[in-house]
Amino acid sequence: MSMHQSYTAIVRQSDHGWIGEVPGVNCQEPTREELLETLRITLAEALDFNRADARSAAGTGHEELRIGV
Repeated sequence: MSMHQSYTAIVRQSDHGWIGEVPGVNCQEPTREELLETLRITLAEALDFNRADARSAAGTGHEELRIGV
């Protein structure tokens, strides 16, 4: 089963381009399209990093379960 998660980004145009935030991820790009792509990439990297950190902290004997939100 494939799960697709969606997140709500808060974006706004500034004097120097576009600024966006998803909790824990902040990005700035010259165009809205570039901002959305950068937010997607940066959020995926942050989730991967956090997952690896959680695995490390759990040590041995842990279980990984997919949950829907």
